[in-house]
Amino acid sequence: MTLLFPGSFDPFTLGHANLVERALAFSDEVVIAVGINEQKSGWLTADERVRALRALYNRNARVRVESYRGLTTDYARSIGATAILRGVRTMKDFEYEQQMADINRRLTGIETLCLFTDPALAAISSSVVRELAHFGKNISPFLPEGYEPQP
Repeated sequence: MTLLFPGSFDPFTLGHANLVERALAFSDEVVIAVGINEQKSGWLTADERVRALRALYNRNARVRVESYRGLTTDYARSIGATAILRGVRTMKDFEYEQQMADINRRLTGIETLCLFTDPALAAISSSVVRELAHFGKNISPFLPEGYEPQP
């Protein structure tokens, strides 16, 4: 089974590596795909994100890093993904993703798998932390005591 983990996310998003690791526990392959049509000013470019993600996962043959343009579900079908992986932080996010999953399943036939990120990270604004990390700032004050983010 292949799972597609799409997004324009920064590869250093808190909880990202944990989601990939957990997804590999019940799938053969995880394809992390960066949408190249979703540029965000001030962030890493799509090419930079792809290079960084490939560097993070270059020793794991079951993780593939790609870039794609267009609709996520079209890309998922083109690579034979059986489901799209979504990471959620809160119950509100989970409920939203489940609603979207139902719509997506009816319209495209593609399933959605939602995994909760580490509960200790639920209250942390990932966008603020990403921005601080992007500019080389110390993010340890935003992490629970004793928490070590995965590289």
